[in-house]
Amino acid sequence: MIESLLAIFVLLVLSGLFSGSETALTAASRPLMTELEKGGNARARLVNRLLQKREQLIGTILLGNNLVNILASALATSFMITTFGEAGVAYATAGMTIMVLIFAEILPKTYALTHTNTMALAVAPIMRGLTWLFWPITRIIQGLVQVMLGLFKADAGQEKTAVHALAELRGAIELHTAEADGGGSGGRTVRRERAMLKSVLDLADVEVGEIVVHRSDLVMIDADLPSSEIVEQVLNSPFTRIPLWRDRMDNIVGVLHVKALLRAVQAYTGNLDELDVIGLAAPTWFIPETTTLLHQLQAFRERREHFAMVVDEYGTIMGVVTLEDILEEIVGDISDEHDVQVAGVRAQGDGSYVVAGDVTIRDLNREFEWDLPDDVANTLAGLILHEARRIPEAGQSFRFHGFRFEVLKRVRNRITSIRVVPG
Repeated sequence: MIESLLAIFVLLVLSGLFSGSETALTAASRPLMTELEKGGNARARLVNRLLQKREQLIGTILLGNNLVNILASALATSFMITTFGEAGVAYATAGMTIMVLIFAEILPKTYALTHTNTMALAVAPIMRGLTWLFWPITRIIQGLVQVMLGLFKADAGQEKTAVHALAELRGAIELHTAEADGGGSGGRTVRRERAMLKSVLDLADVEVGEIVVHRSDLVMIDADLPSSEIVEQVLNSPFTRIPLWRDRMDNIVGVLHVKALLRAVQAYTGNLDELDVIGLAAPTWFIPETTTLLHQLQAFRERREHFAMVVDEYGTIMGVVTLEDILEEIVGDISDEHDVQVAGVRAQGDGSYVVAGDVTIRDLNREFEWDLPDDVANTLAGLILHEARRIPEAGQSFRFHGFRFEVLKRVRNRITSIRVVPG
């Protein structure tokens, strides 16, 4: 009698081990295990090897779990019949159901969920040995399952494409940062880190036309001006690379680097107007607006250049894109220590924001956790034009996408200032 009770107890412990191992190993963090394996952790290496053969692992766990559960139930039934007669069947069924549910399922799986990685590392050697021991049986079972799935024309292959992997990675970023999100400086740090990670994943989807510095905001110099005047304009400009045009602004003849110009001016001893400024300019690099940021970032690295002119499908110059522009898409704008980090945005005391029309929607969404659509327009002014279907007058208000937009200022056909009221 005591031997039967002891055997049932041992079998319940083994059942709990199998149940907890299943939860811990299937929920273990693959990135963490990979890092631990790189650091020389032998148990993490075992976890990764087991997860690489997931079907065999699950087959081993289910085989062991069902084996010990059935054996424990059989022993309990035999013990109860011997003690209580035919009524022992009902007693054994009720008792084992409660025992298995609490001690072999809920308790070990709850512990595994709260100590996932620790338990996965602890049980990995045991499961590795059992996987090797039960390999012939699980192999036969897997073969039978494949045959049955084939009869029902069900695909047993893994549905793991690059799109699914990317979606899973995005979901992991949202999940883990949401768990760590909160108020105060810690919450702001988490939000910024999440924005950076998501921006890296978006590099292959965003085109340079969406972040281009528009030609209306560029400093370009007429190459036919006297050299002394060109030098003066360059020195008065805040930029280090300046396009030179001739005859018309779409005819860019080169890009002048301020350092090259200053070195030439320092070394030149003659009349400054006789300096060949055009000869100092580098060839212009033109790229289409449909180039993705990831491709352009790689191109900047390969060519060791930081500056490119962006053209549309008609060959008309749209503006420029630089290496810094792409990097700022990842880390955000680098500005001073004000609360609002997006240039062209001023927070108001009533909770609204005064936003310049050329501020990009991507910057607003990233900074304020908004969800304005950026697939129909790049800038806030462009979004208002798209939704209004006309050029609004100053003072007009619109409500869409959960925001109220009031046009504060318009210069000719350009919307230059907008009040944005969330909610």
